[in-house]
Amino acid sequence: MPIENQEQITAELKKIGDQVKEAGEKALAEAKKAGDMNKDTKATVDELLIKQGELLVRLADVEQKAARRGNEGQGNQYKSVGEQLTESEEFKKYIEERGGSRKSSFSFPVKAITSLAASAGDGVAPDRLPGVQLLPQRRLTVRDLISPGKTGSNLVQFLQETGFTNNAATTGEGVRKPESSIVYDLKQAPVVKIPHFIKASTEILSDFPQLQSMIDVKLRYGLSLAEELQLLKGSGVGNNLNGIHTQATNYAAPIVISGATRIDVLRLALLQAEMAEYPSTGIILNPIDWAAIELQKDSTGSYIFANPQSLAQPTLWGRTVVPTQAMTVDQFLCGAFQLGAQIFDRMQAQVTVATENEDDFVNNLVTILAEERIAMAVHRPEAFVKGDITPP
Repeated sequence: MPIENQEQITAELKKIGDQVKEAGEKALAEAKKAGDMNKDTKATVDELLIKQGELLVRLADVEQKAARRGNEGQGNQYKSVGEQLTESEEFKKYIEERGGSRKSSFSFPVKAITSLAASAGDGVAPDRLPGVQLLPQRRLTVRDLISPGKTGSNLVQFLQETGFTNNAATTGEGVRKPESSIVYDLKQAPVVKIPHFIKASTEILSDFPQLQSMIDVKLRYGLSLAEELQLLKGSGVGNNLNGIHTQATNYAAPIVISGATRIDVLRLALLQAEMAEYPSTGIILNPIDWAAIELQKDSTGSYIFANPQSLAQPTLWGRTVVPTQAMTVDQFLCGAFQLGAQIFDRMQAQVTVATENEDDFVNNLVTILAEERIAMAVHRPEAFVKGDITPP
């Protein structure tokens, strides 16, 4: 009956090993005395070696079965030295030819131990850095230019002066005094909602507490990013703010400048706003256009106004320059931001975690929702000037 127990096979191998050693010493003594071992001794040695090989095969088979039971489902890809021995062609050929051959030994290659996954690489622990490497976030600045406000309604209304006829003049005695007129128009700015959400499992939030705070920050940033685009270029159609750039007055140079540059165009735009009695307080540009202005040089190769060693904030003609990718390349917007526009917070950005629907509850999921409600009133569209920064 074949031996299947690993301990029995190991014990039998030790016994056979002792017998092989004893027979080998006897054969060596006979070879020294007579020049060769006798046939009986040779047969005994051959029989012991064959039996030893068979036991090695059984031992390797038992080890493989035990390894499969212990690593089931783990996709173990590497083989032990015993597996390599019993599966090698050299060993199989040795067993087949051993009966009629004087060959008493053989060799086989053992796969080198390397850092690959199929070798010893799985035992090398990675050096895991703490925290999470987050994506970069855009610097948001448009809201900072606008006057802040709050509302408790879903609609903000305001009266806008749309006409003023000034007939004030000197008048003689007994003459009818001149009459002036002022026209007002009721304007309204609806409150819009900006929401988004993300799903997460309850397990990951419990096992990785830092994750929820990172999600909160990221969701709030997403709201601010959408808000900036709305404040600047909201279409005013449907559930969209009526953005400042959308309502701004088109650029029309008050005076003609020969060979105008980008810097000249911006100065003339500031003049246009000033002629409308709304001196500009800021300029919004795309970072590419601002870099082009900073890199302008004179005929000697010197920068016209920029100082590469200066740490001062971007300014031009005494006004703050706000570079943002929310502005289209080759376009500009300047104006009296605090006087000409105001933002109203109906509900500031907030994050809510809930498991109210059935799917979330049974799937151990939570919904993390971030939303805000805002409105914006552009009191005086003529306080803002927009156009192409590249001279025609």
